[in-house]
Amino acid sequence: MSGTHEGTFEGLRAQLQEAASTFADGPDALEGILLGIVDDVDHAVAEPLEIFPVCHHSPASAVAMARRLREKRPKVVYLELCEDMAPLLTELRNCKLPVAVQSFATEIDGFPAEWSPLSVVAPITEASAEYQAIAYALDTPGVELVLVDRSSDHVFQWDARGAHTESSPADPDAPPAEEESALHGDAVGVEIGDLRPRFAELEEHLLRHGKVRHWSEWWHQYVELPLGDSDHDTYRQVMLLIGSLFRRLAPGDPHRVRVDEDRERHMWTRMREHLAVSGADPADCLYVCGAFHAVSRVQEFGVHGADGFEIGPPTATVWQHGLIPSSHAAIEAQFGLAAGSVSIAATVWAKNVRRSRVEPFRLAGQAGTKKSRAKKAERVPEPVPDLPPSDRLTGFLQQPPALDRLDEAELLGWSVEIVRAARRNGYLASTADAIAVFETSILLAGMRDRARPTPYDFQDAAVTCIEKDSVPGRRDVRRLVEIMMGGDRVGQVGYDALPPLARDVHDRLAPLGLKLQQTGVRRALLDIASQPELERCSDVLWMLRYLMPHGAARPIMGERKLGERPIQESWDLALGTYQRALIELGYEGVSIEQVLEQRLRRTAYGRQATTATVLESVEDATLYLRSRRLAEELGTHALEVLSAERSVDGAPEVLRRVRRLLAYYRTSEPVLPPWIESFVKTGYAHYCTLLPTAFTDEDATVRHVAAMLGFLFSMESLALSLGCDRTQLELAVGQSHPQESSKTALLWAAQVQLGRMTRTELRARCDALLDNPLVVAAYPRYLSGFVHALDPVPGLTDFVVEAVSNAFGRLPDPVLLPWLPMLITTLRSGGSELAPLLIREAGRTFPARLDALDAWVPPWRALPEPVAARPAGGDRGGPGCALLAAHPGTCDAVAALLGCEGGWRTPETGPSGAALLDCHPDTARALEALLATV
Repeated sequence: MSGTHEGTFEGLRAQLQEAASTFADGPDALEGILLGIVDDVDHAVAEPLEIFPVCHHSPASAVAMARRLREKRPKVVYLELCEDMAPLLTELRNCKLPVAVQSFATEIDGFPAEWSPLSVVAPITEASAEYQAIAYALDTPGVELVLVDRSSDHVFQWDARGAHTESSPADPDAPPAEEESALHGDAVGVEIGDLRPRFAELEEHLLRHGKVRHWSEWWHQYVELPLGDSDHDTYRQVMLLIGSLFRRLAPGDPHRVRVDEDRERHMWTRMREHLAVSGADPADCLYVCGAFHAVSRVQEFGVHGADGFEIGPPTATVWQHGLIPSSHAAIEAQFGLAAGSVSIAATVWAKNVRRSRVEPFRLAGQAGTKKSRAKKAERVPEPVPDLPPSDRLTGFLQQPPALDRLDEAELLGWSVEIVRAARRNGYLASTADAIAVFETSILLAGMRDRARPTPYDFQDAAVTCIEKDSVPGRRDVRRLVEIMMGGDRVGQVGYDALPPLARDVHDRLAPLGLKLQQTGVRRALLDIASQPELERCSDVLWMLRYLMPHGAARPIMGERKLGERPIQESWDLALGTYQRALIELGYEGVSIEQVLEQRLRRTAYGRQATTATVLESVEDATLYLRSRRLAEELGTHALEVLSAERSVDGAPEVLRRVRRLLAYYRTSEPVLPPWIESFVKTGYAHYCTLLPTAFTDEDATVRHVAAMLGFLFSMESLALSLGCDRTQLELAVGQSHPQESSKTALLWAAQVQLGRMTRTELRARCDALLDNPLVVAAYPRYLSGFVHALDPVPGLTDFVVEAVSNAFGRLPDPVLLPWLPMLITTLRSGGSELAPLLIREAGRTFPARLDALDAWVPPWRALPEPVAARPAGGDRGGPGCALLAAHPGTCDAVAALLGCEGGWRTPETGPSGAALLDCHPDTARALEALLATV
């Protein structure tokens, strides 16, 4: 078919024109559509460079492709696939199909930042025409494989955001796929031959009149089966006819039409460029593309098409390429196919190969494929009689559908097997159900005008006869049929095809002695105390846990904290199941340490980064990488972020992480790092400045203000040693005037800590609150403030217990019971982490036995009366002086420390005492009162 055939399809044109006149009551648009379809087929058939139209994952296309490649033996194969994916195709022999060729980019330049990461995948299965073409080209000497479709970068250049998928919407009736359907994530899918009606009314019409439930079943019944045994010319013309029909009846979406036509211009431009450079004869070439693009009408179509289409340059985005595992369920979910359709296609492919005796092409060394047996004589399809090769389409459309006789043995085997599978999954199925499934399958096929039940008829019959009204197990009958027909086959990327990072991970985990490339969960036991070399494996596992999705590396026993060394650990590893995530890590760097460092920097320097998130990155850098250099760099950046913040929302997290880092550095380093000293010094001044505003700000909760005070009080000694002034904190507290009850109580606690208020004054204020009926309803909020004050002022724990006890002891039930629920909810929501302090203190305060409760006196009521101040120069006698005289050595030591001179007086020289009392009478009286209470 190297030229235009005179009178080609003239008979078909005449018949279609007569039909259009009859049904449309005269020549109209229908005639134009029908005759235009024939013209499209004639136009594509007459092209000197042979066009081979295909549909993705179609067994009929794969068989026809294998047969045509063995007949024609082309020297150049042009393939509709992203041109930048060509270097990866040789690695397919190291993989177990299905897998997907992936282009991945995290560092984008020229696209909006919110699009990151960019990902394009092209899944490949054994039952696909593209795999047959790839295997033929790579394993046949002297054959060149050229990918001619747009690059991955142009996929995103040409597609608008929100339309980043070339697949049809998912079937709403399809059951939800299992976790394997997420193998492609949110990547953009590209495939050869997306052949599905884009006109919703047309698809609905075909499904209704074809008596099928979804598009995959229609394609299987009316295209796959008729074309499975057809000759090359018939297959080619029918596929061109379908492609033209769907193209002419597609809605006129300007964006999608432009993208389709630009792709066709791109592919023909690349093919003509290659022909010009290589000097290849178009008759020795084969162009493999989707049937939708095979009937293109762009000016650039054909080897003699117009030149002038300019292919724009790619953006500066850095693209990484690799192979990722795929699965039947992932392909179905991404491209809107019915669940189980790809598995059924794989089963049909195997049957077609056995029936037609076509020897398929397989890459040498391909894992997971069956070895080819001795080649048998290929069964050549019988051509349609009395029709030339140039017009097989007319005879195909005129001949009645072939009635394939019922294969009772196959159907009976299906019925027995599904009953056996149902019983294993908890169904009360029996031999009677197998007979019912057998008969119902034949009945449904007859109702749908089929002589032989299809897998879809059998699936409906099994659901009707076995499932009935409930599903006892995890899988329903529909899913059991899918598994029985072949199941969800999950591919695997071989070790040699992995990126360097993934290979390095497997090498470093080799001492565990586990087959980590296999799917499923593997238990790893690490006795680091007896095998210190396993600590390196532990480091790798903890970094994988940080970088990979949950479930890839899950610790069962053991934890990693700052300053601690591991002793024993236990892990559940599923690196084979999450192989895609591990491969995508390889796109970001050559080692997991490099990727982790990049992730930490990206988090710390992000636009939304806060001081707490930067400190978290510092902690992670120390915990997982043990990198002091990176920790100092990120810590210095945390100081800059803190200085620029005007909100106190992250104060609790900042306080928690700074305390933990300080504790670590104080125990593991001889001196504190300079960055954390600067952070404490700057943080002290920063929170002092924001404290008065935070007390009055409605958006700042009591928890936030308590965290600020916790930072100021707990870091005070270090900050003062670094040159900070305590007066700044006293002024900040003095300028604070809160209006909210809990913040008021928090301010009182801060004043007690600073010495501006005594406990006696604080106790009096709480008593006044309980005595005032106007504010007693707000007493729970005051208690909430006191509870939050336990973090910055832990010495008030006993006082908070006293305040709660006084409320329960003094208030009558009509007052206590209404605000008791508020007290409980307030403490639970705002102070749950501080409740253990109160419980411990209450356990020490209250009696442990019930019989001791009657005689128990609260300690705050048994406090001694304060000693009255004596006038200066008065009588210094009393128990205090006697105590000092009884222990002269202690008194002399204190006197020497204070610089007092003189000896003890004797009875002859005057009253007993020491020169210490004369030098410091007030101090002596205070010490006397303190010792008197011991």
